[in-house]
Amino acid sequence: MTPDRWTLAIEGGEFEPPGGPVLVLHARADSDFVSLGPVTCVQGFAPDYDRLAARGETVMVEPEGSYAAALVQITKSRAGTLSAIAEALGHIPPGGLLMVDGQKDEGIEAIVKQLRLVFEVDGVMSKSHGKLAWLRRPADMPQQVVNWIVAPEPGMHGYLTIPGGFSVDGPDRGSELLVALLPELKGRVADWGAGWGYIAGEILAEQDTIDSLDLIEADHGMLDAAKINIDDPRATFHWADVTRFTPDAPYDAILCNPPFHTGRRADPGLGRAFIQSAARNLASKGRFFMVANRHLPYEDTLKAVFGTGRMLGELEGYKIYEAAKPKKVGR
Repeated sequence: MTPDRWTLAIEGGEFEPPGGPVLVLHARADSDFVSLGPVTCVQGFAPDYDRLAARGETVMVEPEGSYAAALVQITKSRAGTLSAIAEALGHIPPGGLLMVDGQKDEGIEAIVKQLRLVFEVDGVMSKSHGKLAWLRRPADMPQQVVNWIVAPEPGMHGYLTIPGGFSVDGPDRGSELLVALLPELKGRVADWGAGWGYIAGEILAEQDTIDSLDLIEADHGMLDAAKINIDDPRATFHWADVTRFTPDAPYDAILCNPPFHTGRRADPGLGRAFIQSAARNLASKGRFFMVANRHLPYEDTLKAVFGTGRMLGELEGYKIYEAAKPKKVGR
C-alpha cells in the first residue's frame, strides 16, 4: 500500500514533521496519520467518525483549540473544502504549517490553483492520482480567505441548507415526487438519510396520523440544519450510519431517497445497503417507500429482502417504490 502523500513528503525531506499537535479536518478513516505525530481528527460523517474512534484516534465533530499545524483532506464540495481551509488556518499560529491533500477526481487541482491565487504555496507533491500542497500561514489572514467560511443559509423554499451539501439550492426533485405520492402513514416512521429534513418536514406538516418520526442522518452538519428546520415535537434526530443503525423498536414505515455517490463516483451499493437496513428495521407489517433515479438497479435488492412490492410512479427520470413484508424482520 502506497503511503499517504504527507508521509512521503516528510520522508523525502520536503518539510519537517510539525513537531506539535496537528489538526486534521475532514479526516478519513483510511488515512495513516502516524508520520504527523499526535493528531486531533475532525469528522462530521458518522461512518468515518466511528472508524477513527474505534482505532483510537482523538476525534471530534467541530475543531477546538490551537495546533502547531493542520491538514485538510478535501471533499467533493469546493465550497466546503475552502471553508475547511479557512477554518484550519484559524487554529494554527502565523508560520504554522498548512497541508491540503486530495485526489484529482475530487478537485484538488482547482483547490491548489485557488491557494496559489491567495498564498505563497511552498510546495506541491503529485502522487497516486492526487496532490498534496503545503504552505505557511501568513501573519495577516487575507479577507478573501475569511470569506471562504460558509454557514447554513435559508432558501426560497423555506428550509435552511448547508452550502456544499446535497441539494443546497432546494429540495431534490426525487424527494418532492416521493412526498407527493406517499399515502397516509401511521405509527412509528423513519426518514432514512434525512439530509436537512425536507421529506420529514413536509410529511409531518401534512399528516397528523404519524405518532413519531425519526430522522437518521450520517452528516452532522445536515442533521443540525434539520433540527432548525423541523420543530414538530414528533421528530427525533439521530446522528448515525443508516446501514448500522438499530432503533429502540421496529418502524411501521421507512421513507428513503438514498445517496448513490461515494465522493464523485457513482456507487449503487449505498442504496442497496439502505434497502437492506430498512428491511431489518421494519415491523412485520411495515412498509418501505423509496425514490431513486430511473437508471439505478435496485429492483433485485428490493425483491431479495421484501415479499411484495409495487411502483407508485415513474416520473421525470425517477422511480418511486413501495415494498412490504420484509424478509429480515426486526434487529
